[in-house]
Amino acid sequence: MQPATAKWYDRRDSVFIEFCVEDSKDVQVKFDKSKIDFSCVSGTDNIKHQNAVELFGEIDPKDSKHRRTDRSVLCCLRKAESGKSWPRLTKDKTKCNWLSVDFNNWKDWEDDSDEDLSSFDKFSEMMNSMGGDDLPDLDGAEEEHDSADSDDEKMPDLE
Repeated sequence: MQPATAKWYDRRDSVFIEFCVEDSKDVQVKFDKSKIDFSCVSGTDNIKHQNAVELFGEIDPKDSKHRRTDRSVLCCLRKAESGKSWPRLTKDKTKCNWLSVDFNNWKDWEDDSDEDLSSFDKFSEMMNSMGGDDLPDLDGAEEEHDSADSDDEKMPDLE
């Protein structure tokens, strides 16, 4: 048996773990207050995977769920104490070689006061805050074009 590769990310009310196992069968996920046990058989070679994770914080086992797809098993762990960030998934600070942070889904929500804004509003706000005062004034471009340039002298006739 070997541990399944996994990625995780933190949200205000939940922690998500995605076990990256293709064509999984016999998936078993057991949620406890401070621990999650995962096991399955994957691939055409029927490789057995097993992961036991002592969690950084406590979860609500009854409210936690998992969903299997062809490529992975996604677990949603409902935090017992909502609004408290987890700096890591595991209780111990030791690095697990099978576990990594899912930076594609990571979000620093702690200092995000605009969580109710839609994605478009956030994008618009970001674009507006970038400014644009340092861009050249293109309205006067035609005026400059009419002015005489040193290379605009009349060319001599061809002989």
